[in-house]
Amino acid sequence: MLFNSIPFLIFFPIVILLYFLLPGRLRRFWLLGASYFFYMSWNPKYVVLILFSTVATYTAGLLIDSAKEKRKKKLILACVIVMNLGLLFFFKYFDFALGNVNRILSLLHLQAVNSPFSLLLPVGISFYTFQSLGYAIDVYRGSIQPEKDFFDYALFVSFFPQLVAGPIERSGNLLKQVKECSEKRLWSYEGIVSGFGLMLWGYFMKMCIADRVSLFVDSVFGDVYAFGTVETALAAAGFSLQIYADFAGYSAIAIGAARMMGFSLMENFNAPYFAESIGEFWRRWHISLSTWFRDYVYIPLGGNRKGTFRRYLNLMITFLVSGLWHGASWSFVFWGGLHGFYQIIGGLLKPLREKALKQLNVNQDTFSFHLGRKLITCLLAGFAWIFFRAHSMSLALTYIRRMFTHFNPWVLFDGSLYNWGLDRREAGILVFGVLLLFVISLLRERKGCDIGSYLLTQNLWFRWAVFLFLITAVLVWGEYGVDFDSAQFIYFDF
Repeated sequence: MLFNSIPFLIFFPIVILLYFLLPGRLRRFWLLGASYFFYMSWNPKYVVLILFSTVATYTAGLLIDSAKEKRKKKLILACVIVMNLGLLFFFKYFDFALGNVNRILSLLHLQAVNSPFSLLLPVGISFYTFQSLGYAIDVYRGSIQPEKDFFDYALFVSFFPQLVAGPIERSGNLLKQVKECSEKRLWSYEGIVSGFGLMLWGYFMKMCIADRVSLFVDSVFGDVYAFGTVETALAAAGFSLQIYADFAGYSAIAIGAARMMGFSLMENFNAPYFAESIGEFWRRWHISLSTWFRDYVYIPLGGNRKGTFRRYLNLMITFLVSGLWHGASWSFVFWGGLHGFYQIIGGLLKPLREKALKQLNVNQDTFSFHLGRKLITCLLAGFAWIFFRAHSMSLALTYIRRMFTHFNPWVLFDGSLYNWGLDRREAGILVFGVLLLFVISLLRERKGCDIGSYLLTQNLWFRWAVFLFLITAVLVWGEYGVDFDSAQFIYFDF
């Protein structure tokens, strides 16, 4: 069930209305049932996977707590990690691994191995696997006490707003709120208003910006040999915009929906394209995943505690794993490694860079200096997104080669750009949407709050004017209909 679908627009009001009306002791069971229904609407058979992950990590938490010896605790944790990651590997990486084995066999002139399975990637498996493993690791570390109530824990793992694409919640935040939902006051005017405003903005980002720019991006990436420098450069920039508006739009809808029900999910995006370095970009982009890898991969590897070489090695390993998490392709691994490389080179060159700036008397406390850093960061991130979007190394390299070798500046003036998915009207709507996105991002940067919380501080007439504008924009400018394959959110594939 997609957020941008009629079934969800029927499902969510029913869920939230009955959630408010039911007595406290029944609320969690209602939300648990609704969450499982939400997941089963995609593929009922695969509900067994999320149930397995839930039971395994719940049981592991209790066993870890009851074990007296640290060695036994570590063994239990290792077993539950292997089981969950083994399941993730089977569904997400088995075909990828087999394909690489067959390439090696081909080089050795040996017969290829045929896959005995026909696997469909379960939606959200990477997200709920990491969320449940984070709980087990936290129990092992003693950061939290194990949850005794299975139903509370099951709701923590399956909570429908963030189930299939995050934010990847921590047990110390969401599980605590789940346990309190039976007693706490639910109806909150502030939560309803700010959550509704945030959801509307999420729909605008997804349906008016991301889905619109995808028409041009898909045309160029789908037939790269038909395009030159201008189209490929614009499509690369377009994908940078698309993936942000798509995923940040999903996160806004998820966080807003949870907020309307009285739950506070962690922030997932903080104006990432305003970052002045790749390191800062990752502190603003997909924050729940970035902090997950920091806390459960980078720091356990040693973090920055074991010298410069180990620090950079740990950083590169973390980003390579992050790339692989995003998809079973070497292009994703390279994308992750490229971001690790950016940060390592940035760290190594920092002394030389600071010395050069001093020698050249560059004033670092100026708008132009900070703007330059932001633009460079956007260019580096945008270049890396090519490998993410291409889904294969050969296509990514072909794309980059055409971008730098087939110069065609005349297409900027002959009108041919409007033949590839976006006519003049659609392009004009997109430009307006991007300008609005920039203004809202700037507001987020200056005020330190999302649009829903900001609207809550404004007068009633202004708030409703914004609500009505966003509703009208989504209905009139949103990309949907019989001729448009509206699409699921990009991160559903991961």
